[in-house]
Amino acid sequence: MALLGARPARTFDEAAAHYRLMHQAKLTIETETYLLQRIMPFIGHLQLHQVHDGTLAPFVAKRLRDRLSHKSVNLGLGIVRRILNLATKSWRGDHGRTWLEHAPAITMLPLVGHQREPRPITWAEQRALLPRLPHHLARMALFALNTGVRDDVVCSLQWAWEIRVPELGISVFEVPREHVKGRRRARVVVCNSVAQSVIESVRGQHEEFVFVYRRERIKNTDQSPTMPYRRIEMMNNSGWQRARGAAGLGDLHVHDLRHTVGMCLREAGVPKSTVADMLWHSSLTMTRHYSVAQIVELHAALEKIKDGQRPEGAAGGRWNKSLATLRREREEAARGSDFAGLGDFSSPKVPPAKKNGLALVELTR
Repeated sequence: MALLGARPARTFDEAAAHYRLMHQAKLTIETETYLLQRIMPFIGHLQLHQVHDGTLAPFVAKRLRDRLSHKSVNLGLGIVRRILNLATKSWRGDHGRTWLEHAPAITMLPLVGHQREPRPITWAEQRALLPRLPHHLARMALFALNTGVRDDVVCSLQWAWEIRVPELGISVFEVPREHVKGRRRARVVVCNSVAQSVIESVRGQHEEFVFVYRRERIKNTDQSPTMPYRRIEMMNNSGWQRARGAAGLGDLHVHDLRHTVGMCLREAGVPKSTVADMLWHSSLTMTRHYSVAQIVELHAALEKIKDGQRPEGAAGGRWNKSLATLRREREEAARGSDFAGLGDFSSPKVPPAKKNGLALVELTR
């Protein structure tokens, strides 16, 4: 029993539960709960004053053995530091004393030299990757390469968000803020002609979600499939990993498709403000309410990257190429295998998908 005015002993598990209760309306609470669940086996049973770099070391070592990046490990350490600081400065017991007298300094892992560099892919690499992906993933990847949206938005894209723009003959999707990183406000996905062809190829498959999957029959293709279409939860699955390996693209991340769009837009000479609007980067000048004229501007920018055509002048646009692109093309030329034909900037093709034995049209022509 604690003495009158003494600070009761509390475990980190109690502190974490209190944190979740006090911050249950926080937008990132689900992510933080997941991080805490990974940490609890290591420090949940310890009293708050026993949590420090030494007792956190086994957790850090385990996560590094699991091949997590320093940045990912720091996310977990950061929530521990946050809870200890709140226990020291804000949370008080019945007698007015804080839960913890002093919060230890939690050491973060260094990021410099340990962060993975973005890895945008060239047109030749796109042509090597897309045909090796399962048809449903190839369509999702092609959509991402022509819109720049995050893979979680691609997976959650819904027909209810679609808004037709008859002036352009395309659709835009108004994504609710609950599905946008940061969840501050809704954003708009603008389709160029390639992205629109992807949308039309999957229209009618599912009432709610745009991108779905079902196992098709190999035999008895005249009969209905045995399973209904269902939502695709993530793009980084075994099909993605096998395809990137077969294409010789190493640890290519799905998010690198988004980096590819940013690189292509810059190489096409698209203004920074337009690129920021396209990729949903936060800025003071970012558009909050889109007019048709602004949609036209974004659509025109995305049309510049749909087939690898370079801007007029300046030696076919080579002056706008990034150093990363030039280095990648040199590496491709040295390999001379799947990535041969560097002068060919045609849009990557996706093999026709099968639907009950009938071939669907190619997504790009």
